Amino acid sequence: MTQHSRRSFLQTTSAITVAAALGGYSKLAMAAEPGQPKLGIQLYSLRGYKVDAALKHASELGFQQVEFYSGMLSTDASDEEIALTKKKVEDLGMSISAHGVNKLTKDADKNRAIFEFAKKLGIPCITADPDFDSFDNLDDLVKEFDIRVAIHNHGPRHRYNKAIDVLRVVEGHDERIGACADLGHYIRSGQTAPEVIRLLKGRLYGIHLKDFAEMQDKSEGVILGKGHLNVEEVFSSLQSVGFPSNGALSLEYEENPKNPLADIRECVAVAKAAMKSSAQ
Repeated sequence: MTQHSRRSFLQTTSAITVAAALGGYSKLAMAAEPGQPKLGIQLYSLRGYKVDAALKHASELGFQQVEFYSGMLSTDASDEEIALTKKKVEDLGMSISAHGVNKLTKDADKNRAIFEFAKKLGIPCITADPDFDSFDNLDDLVKEFDIRVAIHNHGPRHRYNKAIDVLRVVEGHDERIGACADLGHYIRSGQTAPEVIRLLKGRLYGIHLKDFAEMQDKSEGVILGKGHLNVEEVFSSLQSVGFPSNGALSLEYEENPKNPLADIRECVAVAKAAMKSSAQ
């Protein structure tokens, strides 16, 4: 960053942090910059709350979209529960970006049920951990439903440890099969966010915005920007690779599950300042 842009970023961060401390953001203040994706939250971050309270907190924190997980909305939910959930989210001024992380296997019928759920939920993307022998039936399903599959990494010892592990398995498959890059877990795997985003260009459909203190397996989650995540570079890199405007950009803060709101506000302040700075 130039000296001017860094000064602008710090000034914006300070202003947004003050606004957060005073009680949150208006919807206008949280609007995405032109051409940028909407900032959302993976609801696992709010797992200490019942779903209605979690959604209310997400809205009050200023998020524009939410990514569900099965603990708050099961993939075998009834049509009535799905419709009611969609209405609750819409009434709070948000949208649903994705659902996951879901297991996908060689069982095409079970995978189809998840795609049918996703269609009813109206989401463009399923965040997933697919088995290696699932990809042939996934090719058929992403074509039929026109819904993306975004492969989620879980850090060291996971089969999708590095970005190259995702690229290897999607090669030769439908372009709607790509990645949800958990930037925190990639830090644990020894990869930086700009490197990962550049490598996954064209196949990057989701981001879990997360920071860790150390680039090693056993590390502590921290507020954005306090570890190894350069948040400004994340957003400038997403812009440079053409991250889709309907991509699932989800803050995921896993610490302090019983009372995470103050920490999440601070993460939002950092993220919004970085988004604004990268758009200048």
